[in-house]
Amino acid sequence: MAPGAIKAAFRAIDGTLWFGTSKGLSRLVPGTDVQPEAPRPILLTGLSVAGERRMVSALGETAMTLQELAASQNQLQIDFVGLSFVPGEVLRYQYRLVGSSADWSAPSQERTVTLASLAPGRYQFLVRAVNADGVASAAPAVIAFGILPPFWQRWWFLTLVASALGLIIYALYRYRVARILELANVRTRIASDLHDDIGANLTKISILSEVARQKLGNGNGEQDSPLASIARISRESVASMSDIVWAINPQRDNLHDVVRRMRLHAEETCMPNEIELEFEAPEDRDLKLGIDTRRCLYLVFKEAINNAARHSGCWRIRVALSLEKEWLWLEIADNGLGLDVAEESDGNGILSMRRRAESLGGEFEIESITGNGTAVRLRLPYTQSNLFLLGQR
Repeated sequence: MAPGAIKAAFRAIDGTLWFGTSKGLSRLVPGTDVQPEAPRPILLTGLSVAGERRMVSALGETAMTLQELAASQNQLQIDFVGLSFVPGEVLRYQYRLVGSSADWSAPSQERTVTLASLAPGRYQFLVRAVNADGVASAAPAVIAFGILPPFWQRWWFLTLVASALGLIIYALYRYRVARILELANVRTRIASDLHDDIGANLTKISILSEVARQKLGNGNGEQDSPLASIARISRESVASMSDIVWAINPQRDNLHDVVRRMRLHAEETCMPNEIELEFEAPEDRDLKLGIDTRRCLYLVFKEAINNAARHSGCWRIRVALSLEKEWLWLEIADNGLGLDVAEESDGNGILSMRRRAESLGGEFEIESITGNGTAVRLRLPYTQSNLFLLGQR
């Protein structure tokens, strides 16, 4: 600069600065701006895991990889520092935790970060320094680590639990199958014993009573004689025993056998009375029925057929059995004299049929008009029993 007091200052169009003093004229051509210096590499200077200090180089670390940490070691304290050789430079720091957050934290002068209550998983902790001009470190310092889940969340424990549950379920299944087979064997044994022992004895009683009646001279056709009554009761007991044996036999738990027995009983009842029989039923050989459903269906059918053949005076009986979704429908209709439902409701047969149906969640009704025949309708659920028996097989 020229000596003397500055009297004037001027900036030319090209940016040159002119200064006039009392003793001369000075010119200054400004140079280009100096680029800000990037921060020096940032270093990791300390590490604590769950309150336990870990070894870190005295000169600092730029990258660290930790072994797998236990679930209880989910708290880390990390110390770091950034280097700058610019006088008066104040550095600030940003960090982010890959695996938990994808964003950098706000710049701060704190040189310690505490990570607490971390969930199991894989993480990377990155930290960088930012100078006064907002320029960040070229390469952040990194700590890579993983936290194991608690033992009850690990794959081997879950596999063991699943295997144990599977074994328990399988054991329960085997136990249930064993119990079902045992019950089926008991039913088979009871059916065999009833048929072989009691049924045979009743047959002998019937035959012997007939022989005794002939030898004692009671063969004159008297139906009220004691021997005739014994023979009749024995025959009825044999028929009832046959029904019981059929009902508890596990090999007859299907709709096909029920239909076949119903058709046989209807034909044996209608033919001697010269009654025309119409019988409609589904041809389903695989549908299983529970013992209660099967027994109720057959007994109601048998009672209705017997009543129609003996008391209605009909010459035609129509039987219709059908399946509709989860329900089994049965209708027995005759063209006989009909009956007064209100008066007959006190009879034991009708009450028994109604009680059997209601005990299984079904419905029973009688529709009759005097002189125009009678219709007996039964509606039973079969799905629950069906599923139970499928499990037995």
